[in-house]
Amino acid sequence: MSSEADAIVAAIIAKWCAGFATLDAVALSSLYSKNAFFFGSNPKLFRGRDGVADYFNGLPRWRKPSAAFSEVNVAQAGPDLINMGATISFDLAGERDALIVKMSWVIIREDGDWKIVNHHASSKVPLI
Repeated sequence: MSSEADAIVAAIIAKWCAGFATLDAVALSSLYSKNAFFFGSNPKLFRGRDGVADYFNGLPRWRKPSAAFSEVNVAQAGPDLINMGATISFDLAGERDALIVKMSWVIIREDGDWKIVNHHASSKVPLI
């Protein structure tokens, strides 16, 4: 695990959590590649920054959402490619039951910046 990759991922996580806290679809979608594939909490595949913004704009308007990442694993898979896997606990201030998901991101260097090109959330509860 490279400390540079860890720092890159930590910075993206911090921006992601800040954007999620206000459900700011513009700020969140800016963290994603123009070619992003995004599987969130529903079965639809959202594509590109506009798709990511559509996903976040479609979420309920919770009063005080927050997300906490744990068990973060980072691997530099190439000079312009980082793999990340983590658990995210969403706190929606009692407006719905706690939500804990597994998350994986593939992060690429795009136009000199690091962007999420693949986002996949799945159930923390075993399906089989």
